[in-house]
Amino acid sequence: MRTVIGLAAVLMLGAAPPGGSASAGERMFDRMKTLSGDWEGTFEWSEGRTGSGTLGVSYSLTGGGSALIENLIMGGVPTMTTVYHLDGPDLRMTHYCAARNQPRLKAVRFDETQGIAEFALVDVTNVGPKNAGHVQGFFIQLLDADHLTLRFTFAGGPARGVENIVVKRVRRS
Repeated sequence: MRTVIGLAAVLMLGAAPPGGSASAGERMFDRMKTLSGDWEGTFEWSEGRTGSGTLGVSYSLTGGGSALIENLIMGGVPTMTTVYHLDGPDLRMTHYCAARNQPRLKAVRFDETQGIAEFALVDVTNVGPKNAGHVQGFFIQLLDADHLTLRFTFAGGPARGVENIVVKRVRRS
């Protein structure tokens, strides 16, 4: 009897939410979990900032698969980290910025056919006069299993601009 109850509990934990289908945020997060590995590509600033270059990106899962960590790597050094996770049916992210603040965003639009999620700012911690610039919006597009675009929109200070990133996978993990 205990085995049957234990098995029922395990099956319920893995079951879909009421209504039988996952939310768009849950489906996108499942897709994003497949990004685990190392990526290389380029970044280019626009809309108020200039500059371009190469960068690496690494993705890894933590927390029993409940969080996806993204490290943006420049010159061999991780410079910014974003953690993606679910909050119920909502897809959220916290961005640990080189500006030394932590914007928290929530996905507000999905285009599942195109592999797109767009995020809007919820709030930001540790922002002040010396680091007023922060991520205000974010866009991700999973073009295919090995190609990805990211777009960070910065506002709130003299560092306004859009950072466009295009990367391809170099190693799966």
